[in-house]
Amino acid sequence: MSQKILAITACPVGVAHTYMAAENLERAGETLGVDIKVETHGSIGIENQFTEEEINQAEGIIIASDKDIEKSRFAGKRIIEVPVRVGIDKPQQLIQDILAGKGKVYQGTTRDKSNSQDSGNILYRALMNGVSYMVPFVVTGGLLIAIALSLGGVPTEAGFSIPEGSFWSHINGIGGAAMGFMVPILSGFIAYAIADRPGLVPGVIGGFIAVNGSFYGSEANTGFIGGIIAGFLAGYVAKMIKKIPVPKALNSIMPIIIIPVFSTVIVGLLFIYLIGQPVASLFSGLTSLLASMHGANSIILAGILGAMVAVDMGGPFNKTAFLFGSGLIAEGVYTIMGAVAVAICIPPIAVGLAAHILKDRFTEADRQAGTASFIMGLFGITEGAIPFAAKNPARIIPSIVVGSMVGSIIGMIFGVGDHVAHGGPIVAVLGAVDNVFMFFVAVAIGVVVTIVMIRLLMPKIETASLEPVAAPVQSEKTAQESIALTDLMTEEMIILDIQSEAKEGAFNELISLPSLKNRISDQSAVLEAIKVRETQGTTGLGEGIAIPHAKSDAIKEPTVIFGKSQNGIDWQSLDGENVKVAFLILVPEKQKGDMHLKILQILSRKLMDAQFKNDLINANTKEEVYNILKTVK
Repeated sequence: MSQKILAITACPVGVAHTYMAAENLERAGETLGVDIKVETHGSIGIENQFTEEEINQAEGIIIASDKDIEKSRFAGKRIIEVPVRVGIDKPQQLIQDILAGKGKVYQGTTRDKSNSQDSGNILYRALMNGVSYMVPFVVTGGLLIAIALSLGGVPTEAGFSIPEGSFWSHINGIGGAAMGFMVPILSGFIAYAIADRPGLVPGVIGGFIAVNGSFYGSEANTGFIGGIIAGFLAGYVAKMIKKIPVPKALNSIMPIIIIPVFSTVIVGLLFIYLIGQPVASLFSGLTSLLASMHGANSIILAGILGAMVAVDMGGPFNKTAFLFGSGLIAEGVYTIMGAVAVAICIPPIAVGLAAHILKDRFTEADRQAGTASFIMGLFGITEGAIPFAAKNPARIIPSIVVGSMVGSIIGMIFGVGDHVAHGGPIVAVLGAVDNVFMFFVAVAIGVVVTIVMIRLLMPKIETASLEPVAAPVQSEKTAQESIALTDLMTEEMIILDIQSEAKEGAFNELISLPSLKNRISDQSAVLEAIKVRETQGTTGLGEGIAIPHAKSDAIKEPTVIFGKSQNGIDWQSLDGENVKVAFLILVPEKQKGDMHLKILQILSRKLMDAQFKNDLINANTKEEVYNILKTVK
């Protein structure tokens, strides 16, 4: 019975490198007479997943990955963890290393992030982890309080008041309880992201101490800033304690007793005696400053927040502005979140309406996406605008940034406040917004400004691209589960002598073939889509091969174009070599299923065949190349 080894392959994009490493590991296993099973973590999802029995029988685990892999199921197994490129280049060595007993035995049953390839982003990832767990508490609490006030509140000289002991006072109390968890949850899950479960207890308790000034003799508290400090402090204290060598007898109680107890005491005492007072004074001063902002200062702040919300639509800048606004809600400063709430919904609502209003600048497919974007905007989901921004960033992003800035500034000037850590018309309808009328005015003006800018910046599209395209017979064939590469191309889609030595020039040559006239409606849009994909990571796979690919509404049917270069193309490939052979894969944006991923998968595996590559490189006519490509299926 042959020895059994398990392997996992993955890359950030989850396409070519994932399957190339899998193919090489499988072939190396056959060569060495080793039974190897490879689990791929690709864009399609996890394929060929291991069973518990297979894990128990395995000699060890090879993880060839450029992203974090959950390893809790491999407790007690030897693991060799390397970048995915090593899986492609040195598969036999990896298998031999496992058989030789090399690798580190994975201890514990929780996630090990110490070897994560993107450890440089740990601070940001930890903060965003805390925010993601905090938001449901804030939204739930804020909406319950808003509903209780709007339905059970009674007007008084001091504003709306809910009668004690009434049904709505209980709803208000439940909402207040949820809001009370905001900072402890934020702090706890920041620590969890750094130190896993041992960091959760000191993080939550540290966050609780941060928002209770009585612990450190202050009438004020440290607010969300103190919660962030407590979270990072708890995470790294717990992580340091985890690294202290202890007798084996104590290993089982380290994560449930020793680490939580000692790290909680350390974090608590540091806050009580050292951190609490100065941070509380700082936060109190900041809150007072923001609450008293008037005139030009408040306008500048609102403009900055509006720009941050729109510029990356759910990315780091957006999340930072959101965290700033939501953190001040608990301190009674609602206008900051009010400005953010206005800005949040302007990009998706504006581009959604623009797609329907500016019919000469958007396609029918854009209008369908616009409807979805508009609906997402009503619920305060800025990400609805991303498809439009990705397709035409130079024109869409400036438009939505300016529109969001204008809306945010108007909201700030007229005192729009938001009591809930969320945005969009939904929060206004549910009664969570102060000055509802001006909230809608601010949103409406921001939307109008955005649409006007889109009209000025976006060029008109050709009439031909607005006409519906009949579905070609060939695309029906490609919808089947089994795909042959030559079903997606003709001999006229082969270039034997790419002239350009730069990849941008090669892209132009590949998509300028006359045979593509009926397959592409807008060359510039397709070229832009190819370039956008290339910014996510080079498609130069190494060894002289590149597989650029893109999806666009300007592509009418799935198409593959083949190109060869005699001099080589500078592609910034992973191994630094110039590209001699390129396959360009083009798929319609609205193509159902994972067509482009399936094409990439079968092509990546075939390119591991040295004979296949040599035959392609040595082929001298289009007919020869086409006959070789018939074997790719």
